[in-house]
Amino acid sequence: IIEHPAGSYKKIFETCEELSEPIPAVITGRIPSFLRGSLLRLGPGLFEVGDEPFYHLFDGQALMHKFDFKNGQVTYFRKFIKTDAYVRAITEKRVVITEFGTFAYPDPCKNIFSRFFSYFKGVEVTDNCLVNVYPIGEDYYAVTETNFITKVDTDTLETTKKVDLCNYVNVNGLTAHPHIERDGTVYNIGNCMGKGATLAYNIVRMPPAQKGGSCCCFHSFGMSENYFVFVETPVKINLLKFLSAWSIRGSNYMDCFESNETLGTWFHLATKDPGEYIDHKFRAAAIGLFHHINTYEDDGFVVVDVCAWKGFEFVYNYLWLANLRANWDEVKKAAMMAPQPEVRRYVIPLDIHKEEQGKNLVSLPYTTATAVMHSDGTIWLEPEVLFSGPRQALEFPQINYEKYAGKNYTYAYGLGLNHFIPDRIVKLNVKTKETWVWQEPDSYPSEPLFVQTPDGIDEDDGSFVVYGEWVNLY
Repeated sequence: IIEHPAGSYKKIFETCEELSEPIPAVITGRIPSFLRGSLLRLGPGLFEVGDEPFYHLFDGQALMHKFDFKNGQVTYFRKFIKTDAYVRAITEKRVVITEFGTFAYPDPCKNIFSRFFSYFKGVEVTDNCLVNVYPIGEDYYAVTETNFITKVDTDTLETTKKVDLCNYVNVNGLTAHPHIERDGTVYNIGNCMGKGATLAYNIVRMPPAQKGGSCCCFHSFGMSENYFVFVETPVKINLLKFLSAWSIRGSNYMDCFESNETLGTWFHLATKDPGEYIDHKFRAAAIGLFHHINTYEDDGFVVVDVCAWKGFEFVYNYLWLANLRANWDEVKKAAMMAPQPEVRRYVIPLDIHKEEQGKNLVSLPYTTATAVMHSDGTIWLEPEVLFSGPRQALEFPQINYEKYAGKNYTYAYGLGLNHFIPDRIVKLNVKTKETWVWQEPDSYPSEPLFVQTPDGIDEDDGSFVVYGEWVNLY
């Protein structure tokens, strides 16, 4: 494990400027000749406005990066997404819209009466779309997890349109990690307010682009060939704080999250066609969860592989910029108090009978994961741990998605977090638990993207692209 005493990782959290035109990338080694096209990546790129800083990693304003691959050469380009949050902040030289961990105070130039009444206009939800970019029909949208998505011209990186999802589907927001089928159909999951101020979860299907028609426009979910899996962790949003208290108290999004270990974790299962909820209670110990790796069916079971964080504490509590910018010893000290990361496999039985109480219902020969029915009908899930290292996470996972999404698979790839600092790429064999690692001093990659070798046969016959690197792991 590489240590980082010099603190070169701090540059990850510094503001950078846009580029006026693409620039040639410096290439070490050889880019495979079959790699042609564009790689788009999103992330925070502006960490202060005027004299006002952003405080949390997920507050930085969205910056889109573009790598163009052609004939073994690469050019690089970047531009900020011109969201309302960004444009207003740059115009007024201050934080105007409250972000995940940064509260937007009223304009100090307004008189006291204007500032007083501004508190009662309601919550202005950010459109800072810094998390992901994905296609809907023939267009590409930058997204976060609010109700706003932003259309971007992938040639020029110009922002072209802001879309409010509430005008098209009954959700308050969608996850930033949808599933996309081979025909272009997009599935996603979001929440909405139900009757009596109750919270409901809606699965949204966006059909592929069709000639003569148009396509309307948490964090992730699982999808197999016939089922959706939604994992409900103990981290909840306090709606009362979110809707009423925060403007007066000067709160931000982080202040609205609550967690209780006694709530545990619930696995919800629904069929894809027809779309029906399966009314069985699947429960597990408390975990934090942001990214699903893969979900597939096998002999009457649904296998769910995830990047988990043990316990009920909210991992985002450890992603304040002040913590991440600290000296290496302080970074490690803070991470030691955070939840322990693990790659876990849960197995959900589909054929359930009441008389099987107290018995392990999982009969798949290749996993130690269990599912046991309790007397109240709840089915308790215990996972198999596929990967674990002290404060060493495999996160932002990828697979050979085109061929193995929703299918029994062997290899997962991910960004290795060393006490929350991204400093390696990891390849994991989920069957044998063997790992391979790419790592170089003072190198801080992004999440990997697997690219299949043309006419490749084996699942891992290919390489993958990371931010600024092309890597082969064998």
